[in-house]
Amino acid sequence: MSDVITGAVAALNEKIGTGFDGLAKFVINGEGSVIIDSDGARAGDDEADVTMTADADVFQSLIEGELDATVAFMSGKLSVDGDMGQAMKLAASLS
Repeated sequence: MSDVITGAVAALNEKIGTGFDGLAKFVINGEGSVIIDSDGARAGDDEADVTMTADADVFQSLIEGELDATVAFMSGKLSVDGDMGQAMKLAASLS
């Protein structure tokens, strides 16, 4: 597992903990993916209701609150495939 994924799992667990009741996957280009569900975040590539994809810098900016998920999506920095409602719920959990 890459250091980026390890850091992403830790940051997501600190930020949202077990407060997300959906099933989402965040793919960090060139690094791997993180699954987020009611148990928290973990490294994995399971099927999910929504898959969000971005590069490591965009992901870091989202986690740190420097970039809004909606802005990232609208500007093409974040792609979303699947249940947009789950993506919005996760974005709300991160803010």
